Amino acid sequence: MLELINTIATYLTDWMLIPLLLAVAIWFTFRTRGVQFRMLPSMCRLLLERPNDHKKHHISSFQAFVVSIASRVGTGNLAGVATAITVGGPGAVFWMWVIALIGASSSFIESTLAQIFKIKDRDGGFRGGPAYYIQRAIGSRWWAVTFAILIAVTFGLAYNSVQANTIADAFNSSWSIPRSLTAVILTVATLLIIWGGLKSIVKFSTIAVPFMAIGYIIVALIIIAMNLGSLPDVLTMIVEDAFGLNQALGGTMGAALSMGIKRGLFSNEAGEGSAPNIAATANVSHPVKQGLVQALGVFTDTLLICSCTAFIILCSGVEYSNNEGIALTQRALDSQFHIPGLGAGFISIAILFFAFTSIIGNYYYGETNIRFITPRQWILNTYRMTVSSMVAIGSVVSLDLVWSFADITMSLMAVCNLCAILWLGKYALIALNDYRTQRRHGLNPRFTRHTIPAIHHLTEAWPER
Repeated sequence: MLELINTIATYLTDWMLIPLLLAVAIWFTFRTRGVQFRMLPSMCRLLLERPNDHKKHHISSFQAFVVSIASRVGTGNLAGVATAITVGGPGAVFWMWVIALIGASSSFIESTLAQIFKIKDRDGGFRGGPAYYIQRAIGSRWWAVTFAILIAVTFGLAYNSVQANTIADAFNSSWSIPRSLTAVILTVATLLIIWGGLKSIVKFSTIAVPFMAIGYIIVALIIIAMNLGSLPDVLTMIVEDAFGLNQALGGTMGAALSMGIKRGLFSNEAGEGSAPNIAATANVSHPVKQGLVQALGVFTDTLLICSCTAFIILCSGVEYSNNEGIALTQRALDSQFHIPGLGAGFISIAILFFAFTSIIGNYYYGETNIRFITPRQWILNTYRMTVSSMVAIGSVVSLDLVWSFADITMSLMAVCNLCAILWLGKYALIALNDYRTQRRHGLNPRFTRHTIPAIHHLTEAWPER
């Protein structure tokens, strides 16, 4: 069964998802005239912009950003990067950078669409995402529900099991903490936060995400400073390994390309359809504002956090051909600080913050799509209990089958979203042109229901004028 699922997963990712992902990213980079590069200063400025109003139930652009980062920054940034280097070589890091640079355009489009077609929820806030813009703008309920089911299963159940398993594994190997104890603690903490709703999730993420990211970056900078002389060689090795003749002849260039793109997608989620679910909750004056902020999230995840892990491993000089996953990152840090267990302990703490915030962010993606499928509260409560159960199970069992199954559901989910944004991307491009026009006239861009007349009846969450 595992062999069959692995074969299906490999086919879906290597022969369907990766080509489509690259094609869509390149297309939108061209159609937006490189919005992710040309408007980088605007991304940074908008990150700290005040909400459109100060109502208690509204989520700011920054809060939506940190929740999306909470989901993005997880196991993939520490264990995933290490696995990519082990399997694909240093060249995989280069292709992770490439997919982030061009994939940010897809993230911009999907998050802008989520804002355009968002709806008001019963609490007075906003809700949206791929399922919502697929049903409202394309008019396909079955397509929307299919996506909603896939993301609820992939993120809320499968990915959360993997995140919990990584935390339990790290703590067990560093301090011999029983997996069962980790399972109990993680499950209780998850229940306490997710039962508090979106505001509880936002409050937790706003505190935890900046703390964990800054701490990890500081450690990476220390490692780089300690090995500053070898940094040019490391950069050269990454580029040469991505394009080198020896790699092409040996067949490992393809491995570097495949692993770099797959791990890059797992980490930054650009075009996958997950981040738009939280992007839709932000209260901004124009959809493009949150589209730009979410594009910045892709850069933050891959070009910053993933690069930190890559440089920690490659600057350390440890042998990586016989190591896999989180153990490689732990060993690399241990070799630098010369204090047995210090590096492994730090990585365990980092994994706790990175993976647990991912559990919380992933849960919200599932919740908003469960609410899309049905308004029944008992079904949502059942989903909450199921997510918590999967966290507990994931902490104590081997997850080879779950991980392979998640690759299948993630690929199908991403294909659903990529096809949708290709269909609807024209509306995001119209919004981008409107935003640029207003900026050229010195205005703070505002979006109304009649900014795009053809869909004014589908944008009731926006003001009339």
